[in-house]
Amino acid sequence: MSQDPTNSAPRPLAGFKFRGIDHAAVARAEAALKSLSGNFDEWMADELTKLEAARGRIRDEGYNAATAENLYFRAHDLKGLGATYGFPLVTRIAGSLCRILHDPEDRMAAPLSLVEGHINAIIAVVKGDVRSETDSDGVAVAEELELQVSRRFSAAA
Repeated sequence: MSQDPTNSAPRPLAGFKFRGIDHAAVARAEAALKSLSGNFDEWMADELTKLEAARGRIRDEGYNAATAENLYFRAHDLKGLGATYGFPLVTRIAGSLCRILHDPEDRMAAPLSLVEGHINAIIAVVKGDVRSETDSDGVAVAEELELQVSRRFSAAA
């Protein structure tokens, strides 16, 4: 609260935009998001369909620049949408997958078993309806995938 130099009592900050944040706008956005939340399961199912299609393309066409890039875009979308749709572990696992697929030059060297592990984990989290970011099994899987990715990056450095 700010102080009025002529009055020692703090005065409320009604309407004040703290560090550029318009709290009323944030509240409106949260309300809008809540009104859409009934669609989140359907939208997550659509994202899983896209992820599985990306994996199918890799199986059908091979792991090449185009199929790897398509998978990267699917992982990137899930990284951004997972928590919003109620699946924070999807965001975490997709973020780990993005780490190995981010650089177009490095993504071709990504071990397919590690890529598959990420995809399988994302699918398992959603189909298992694991919505807690502290789910012990989900966290264990995410940590192991992140460890494998870290080892890969450490070895390459």
